[in-house]
Amino acid sequence: MITQAYAMNTISGNMIHLPGIEFYFIFPFMAFIIGSIPFGLVLCKLFGLGDIRKIGSGNIGATNVLRTGNKPLALATLLLDSGKGAIAVLIALYFFGFNAALLAGLFAIIGHCYPVFLKFKGGKGVATTLGTLLALAWPVGLAACGIWFVSALISRISSLSALIAVGSTPLVAHYLYNDPNLSAVCAIISAIVYIKHRDNIKRLFAGTEPKIGKKKKK
Repeated sequence: MITQAYAMNTISGNMIHLPGIEFYFIFPFMAFIIGSIPFGLVLCKLFGLGDIRKIGSGNIGATNVLRTGNKPLALATLLLDSGKGAIAVLIALYFFGFNAALLAGLFAIIGHCYPVFLKFKGGKGVATTLGTLLALAWPVGLAACGIWFVSALISRISSLSALIAVGSTPLVAHYLYNDPNLSAVCAIISAIVYIKHRDNIKRLFAGTEPKIGKKKKK
């Protein structure tokens, strides 16, 4: 299991170095701050598109940026939001190993969904989740990307595709790695993403959820 490999990496001679305060508090806090950077909002303001929170669904993520009609800016938002999770994971992985990276990835996603810079009103965490998983356990992240892509091709509904893709990650992680920590974090992430999509879920059941590239109806 991945956590067993991490434990072996912490052994030096006959002593096991247990993680300190930086493991439990500093890295999660740093990851939360990184995740809190609202790239969609920043980019839209920089390129003269105004406040993205007043456009379409009001979300700061790439799907809503796409509703402005600026595809390059939507792609940039997607990459930067994904990169937040990946960077947080890779930094923690380098310094402390896999368990620290799990915490960092989780808190980067929490930061994106509840950013301190926007009074804890942020995005829905899908892009940051995919970036986190690709850096943390790339086969799981790649599987989630593939599931999202196929679902999006069929349904043309971004939120539905995201819910299916993210919701599958605990099972995919368990099947590929059989690591309880990884599976548990994937389950927590899925729960956060589903909570952030509660309005989308209501619209999906009502048949009023907008499709990719379409503006949300008032």
